[in-house]
Amino acid sequence: MEYRIAVASQVSQLLKNLRKERGLTQKELGQRIGIGQRMVAQIEKAPEKMRFERLVQILSEFKVDLVIRERETDSVKNNLEPW
Repeated sequence: MEYRIAVASQVSQLLKNLRKERGLTQKELGQRIGIGQRMVAQIEKAPEKMRFERLVQILSEFKVDLVIRERETDSVKNNLEPW
């Protein structure tokens, strides 16, 4: 599945959904990545404040890749190979 994120606050719901889809509590996720439940709650509430390394760590735990790509426009579409 692909998730499109336009603003940092959208990461909040994404992280919650990924955690819940895997049947994890905040405490269980925290234990897996070496942080406390409170920190997981803070990350889910305000993900824009977490370090990028922490985001990559959480996504890795969820087996999710982070892909950054240019938005498609007519000029970009015509000049680049498709993914």
